[in-house]
Amino acid sequence: MTKPAKYVREVAREAKRIRWPKGDVLFPTIAVVICITVFAALFIVLEDLTANAIINLLKQAFGG
Repeated sequence: MTKPAKYVREVAREAKRIRWPKGDVLFPTIAVVICITVFAALFIVLEDLTANAIINLLKQAFGG
């Protein structure tokens, strides 16, 4: 048997052993992850806009 086929078979065997969380745990967890992701994205956008504004002010102040 080829090595890629053996690898795929072993991955499939391991995937069957995974115990996935139930819906009552999974969906609130997904909601928390999405909220944290949105918050982090907004924070990064605000930080980028602030840094851009500061850099533009410094350019103007020093004749750039």
